[in-house]
This record gives sequence, structure tokens and C-alpha cells, in this order.
Amino acid sequence: MDKINVEMEQITRAESVELVYDSSVDHKGRVPLRSSTGVWKASLFIIVIEFSERLSFFGIATSLIMYLTKVIHQDLKTAAKSVNYWTGVTTLMPLLGGFLADAYLGRFSTVLLSSTVYFLGLLLLTMSRVVPSLKPCESDLCDKRRNVHESIFFLAIYLISVGTGGHKPSLESFGADQFDDENPEERRKKMSFFNWWNFGLCCGLLLGVTLIVYVQDHVSWAMADVILTLVMASSIAIFYAGKPVYRFRKATGSPLTPMLNVLVAAIRKRSLQLPSDPSHLHEVPKSETTQRRLLGHTKRLKFLDKAAILDQTQDSTEQQRNPWKLATVTNVEELKLIINMIPIWLTTLPFGICVAQAATFFLKQGVTMNRKIIHNFEIPSASIYALTAVGMIISVAFYDKILVPFLRRTTGNERGINILQRIGIGMIFSISTMIVAALVERKRLNLVNKNPLEGLSSMSVFWLAPQFLILGIADGFALVGLQEYFYDQVPDSMRSLGIALYLSVIGAANFISSLLITIVDHITKKRGKSWFGKDPNSSRLDYFYWLLAIITAVNLCVYVIVARNYSYKNVHCKATMSVADCDDRDNREAMV
Repeated sequence: MDKINVEMEQITRAESVELVYDSSVDHKGRVPLRSSTGVWKASLFIIVIEFSERLSFFGIATSLIMYLTKVIHQDLKTAAKSVNYWTGVTTLMPLLGGFLADAYLGRFSTVLLSSTVYFLGLLLLTMSRVVPSLKPCESDLCDKRRNVHESIFFLAIYLISVGTGGHKPSLESFGADQFDDENPEERRKKMSFFNWWNFGLCCGLLLGVTLIVYVQDHVSWAMADVILTLVMASSIAIFYAGKPVYRFRKATGSPLTPMLNVLVAAIRKRSLQLPSDPSHLHEVPKSETTQRRLLGHTKRLKFLDKAAILDQTQDSTEQQRNPWKLATVTNVEELKLIINMIPIWLTTLPFGICVAQAATFFLKQGVTMNRKIIHNFEIPSASIYALTAVGMIISVAFYDKILVPFLRRTTGNERGINILQRIGIGMIFSISTMIVAALVERKRLNLVNKNPLEGLSSMSVFWLAPQFLILGIADGFALVGLQEYFYDQVPDSMRSLGIALYLSVIGAANFISSLLITIVDHITKKRGKSWFGKDPNSSRLDYFYWLLAIITAVNLCVYVIVARNYSYKNVHCKATMSVADCDDRDNREAMV
């Protein structure tokens, strides 16, 4: 009997080496071959279109506040709010896009559709700067823009927001889908995927805030838009060309319905007593599910466990057929996962507020400073944002190539440190960013107040370098950690929505940042003088940065308490896994 079991295990392992049993299919709808699909051969195509999207996004986002103040003629406070609103919508739209991808369209189709919408937004943006009747005004310099230009301009950038809404959550989760969690080798590669995904993202960011911004400043806004439009069109073609090597996940219907099933079933059975042994709760046998990962029972939120009780007063067959009367342990645990994420999501918002300052007030500070390097060459003020990408690249490379291998050897944890610890480290760096930004801004204002004319030209823009670099390092820990956390900890049927939840942290934080600006402006104006003037020189941004540092520091204490009490996803081994691989996976997750 033991010999038969060993032989069966060897057969199972051989099949798992050749085929991928993780509910994915190839482009013809078959179980994909491991050797010819997925992993890095597929991910490279996916990273190319992400590079293109980030090139466009940051080429627009980092110069948006300049365009709004110089061309649309908005004041600093209004322009900052406009940028925050646009960024907020752009990063909240993925909640809708992620839901549609998981429930109905599938990730590949959603990426194609949303990228096309993104392309149309870029095309319309180009037209608003090329078509004579849609230009801001007849000449290059004008004091008042045409209303039609403002309308078309905002329509174009919000069309880009809609495109981003489907593109971002679907593409990133589609890239992570190319790695099989149940295969040890592919699982290790997947741990590096989010790091190198962000490396590609940073390359797009770097070119966006240097090359594209330079073209905007020294050639024309229209030429920059033409470049972005052509690059996006090319990347869509490249992405589609990789179709034969992709692994696809079929849309499984609304992921929210099973959660509603659990709530209704738990309320119906609220008067029943929970069994002392959790194994008596209803679950699908492992042998009957080879395409879905089952979750183990956890002790928290016990009220929801009642949804998985078999009511002895009713027919068991009828109960199992009706999900509104009886839920599985896995469905119950999936709802628990989402509920447990809420405190984490809330306590990461102050970090997002700190990030929001980089594309608004940080950049406007740069406009007032000396941007000359050599031979009277003046860098665009938005290009200083490139240092954020540099900081992120340094931190990601250091984390992946030095810190993680070292911690693996010393702690035995395959991740090095767990995901929430990584996010917490990023929060510490964000506090440092605000402190450094406050000190630098205080120095800049002192120079301006002493000598208004010389003060503007005597302080180099590279005084802003430390705060951008530190913020990039914070992103390398916290943002990458948030991506991995929300993708890994959501139910398997909600992977695109999981990425959307990570993006929604930044989106909600931008709206909160705008609200905070309004509140602080109102309070400080009542006390004499607002912290937000018409430009940075008439503002007290240093006070605002200190306020953000204090808020984030207090929040960090709350985050530590929440993170220490967090319970990670408990995944059962699938029937297709070998015993050795199962034990290896369980040991890894026990340390997470």
C-alpha cells in the first residue's frame, strides 16, 4: 500500500511539473504547459505595457500642476485640489475595473479594453493642443484660455482615468497570475515579480519626468502628447503579441455574491450553537476541488462561522444546494479576510497623504528654486520627481538582492520579513520625508524673506533631492508591500480587486489630502493668515509638512497594534500537490 502511495505521489508530481493546475488555461482554453507558458517569458510582455502606461501617467501627472497654473491659470490651492481630485479618481476607478475584470470580463480582455480607452484619452489630449479651435488660445502666450480647451482637456485626462481604472488592477494581477503559487520554484520567482514590476514602473516614471517633461518645456506640449500616444499604441500591439505564452484565468462571476451568501446564512442561523470541533463545519472535500484553493478555519469573527453549520432540523441535501442557507468554511474565511483588511487599509491612508504631496506642493517648490545645472542648462521643475524613482529602484534592488537573502539565512523566513513589517518600514521613511521637507522649506522661506529677489535664485532645486529620495525609498517598502499584501491576502477570485484596493489607498488619500488642505486653510485663515497662499512664497508649507509628520507618526503607532494582531490567509494544500511541496508551503506560510 505504501508503495502504491509513493508511486501515485510521483505521478502527481510529474504531472505538476509538465502541466499547471492552478485554475488557469492557455490561449486555447487548455490546461497550460509549464514549460511554454507563464513566468518571466510572459511577464516581460506585460511589463512593457506597464512601462508605457507609467510613462504616460507620470508624463502627465508631474506636469499637471504646472499646466493648471501656467496655462489654465488656476491659483496654487485650486490647482493642488484639481491634481488631488484627478489622482484620486484615477486611483479609485480601479475598484470598478477590478470588479468587472474578476466578475465578468477576465483580466486579459479588461487590459485590452481599458488600454484602448487610455489610448483614446491620449489622442483627445493631443487634439486639444494641436487642433487650432481646441488650443488654449491663438498665440503661444495668453492671459486667458478658451473654455472649450479647458473642457476638452479635463475630458481627456478623466478619460485616461477611466482607462487606468481597468488597466492597473487587471494588468498587475494578470502578471502575477503567470506564476503558480503551488510550485516552489515559481513561487520564489513570484516573490521577486512585484519588486521587478516596480523596477519597470520606475523606468517609465524616470523617462516620463525627464524626457517627456523636457519635451513639454523645451519643444511643446503637443509633441510630448504625440510621443505618448504612439508609445501607447505600440505597447498595446506588443502586449497582444504575447497572447500565446500567457496563462489566463476565467471570470468566475461576482466575488461579492458568496460573501453576501455568508452574511445571510449566518444571520439565519444566529440562534444555533457552534460545534466545539471546527471540522464539523461544512466544507467541500479536497478530493472534489482541484481548481480552487481551500482555506483553513480561523478563530476570529466566530459569528460568521454559523453560516457553515449544517442545520439538523433541515434536509442536508437541500441546504448544500442553496448557498443562501449553507456556506463553506472557505467562503466564510474569504469574508473574514476582507473584514480583517479594513483596519490595515485605514491605517495606511496617512502614508498615502504623504505620497500625494510629491506631485503637488513638492513640485511647486521646485519652480521657485534655482534649476540651472551647467552652461545655463535649466532642468524642468517636474524632473526632480525622477529622484523618487531612483530612491525606489535603490530600495527595491537592495531589498530583493541583499536584505531578503540575508534575512532568509538568519530567520529562515522565505520572505525575509513579513508583508506588514515591510509596509511599516515604508511608513517610517514617509515620516522622515515630511520632516526633511519641512526643514528644507523653512530654509527656503528664510532666504526668500531676507532677500526676495536673490532668495529665489540662490537656493538650488537639489535641496529637494533628499525628500524625493527618501519618499522613493518609502515607496519601495510600503507601496510594493501594499501591492503584495492586497494581491496575496484577498480571496483568489478577487485578485484584480485586490490590486484595486491597494490603489484605492492612494486614491482615498488624495481626496483626504484635498479635504485636509480645505480644513487647514479655513482654520488658519480665521487665525490671521492661511498656510496656503497664491504661490509657495506666500504660503507656510513647512507647517503643513510638520502636521503631516505628526499625523503619520501617531497613525504608525495604531498601525503597529493592528499589524501585530493581524491573521494571515490560511491556505489548505490542493489534491494535486505533493506531500513535500505541501509541507514546504505550510512551513513558509507559518512564518509569514
